[in-house]
Amino acid sequence: MLPDKLRSIFRRENGAVSPVGAGPRYASPPAGVSARKILKKDGSTIRQSRGLEQFFFDIRDVVGLSVLDLAGANQDNIDFLIDLGHKVYTQDLVRSIDEAFGRDLAEQANASRIEYFLKQNFDYPKDTFDGVMLWDSLQFMSPALLSATVDRLYDVMRPKSYLLAFFSASERVVEVPSYAFRIVDNKTIHLTERGTRPTGQVFNNRNLEKLFSKFSSVKFFLTRENLREIIVRR
Repeated sequence: MLPDKLRSIFRRENGAVSPVGAGPRYASPPAGVSARKILKKDGSTIRQSRGLEQFFFDIRDVVGLSVLDLAGANQDNIDFLIDLGHKVYTQDLVRSIDEAFGRDLAEQANASRIEYFLKQNFDYPKDTFDGVMLWDSLQFMSPALLSATVDRLYDVMRPKSYLLAFFSASERVVEVPSYAFRIVDNKTIHLTERGTRPTGQVFNNRNLEKLFSKFSSVKFFLTRENLREIIVRR
């Protein structure tokens, strides 16, 4: 729920948060945010993200886009996207995975549960979104759920739209950290680790290109935190 002070300038339509009179804006990094990273006392990290920067570069100078943010109802992300003039849809995809399947990856092969999961999270008309921010959620899916989710994303994304996703670059692990992601500015993110989770499979460049083979392009960025960031163009 948006704070009272914002209700006078924003309206909600079909579950999305929409700007009224907003225009394009790219925030400057807050004081102290360097080109490297800042480790905070609570263990979280503020750092630059090439993938995030590319995502906003690709949708620059356009307002009124529909963006799906799958980090949950994160107020910082909602405010930032609204200030750019976009309509925001939110869902916590990692939490939805737990609600539909628990932590057992074997349950993610259940066809009826997969269909329930897709309806709960992606029940939108074809060609709805101009941008999707998946963050690290896909790496916690088994092959069956992952394939079904990517196929549904292809349907609800518009041609020439963009998708942002993060994957662990460690290929010999069975569990990887899960993060909460907050947008600081158009090229800086605040990451807070929220424990480790089993990963559904190994993700490398070749596997990711195959996963998004229906899409027109995949671009990779490797970070110091051993995260592989990707931008996918529909």
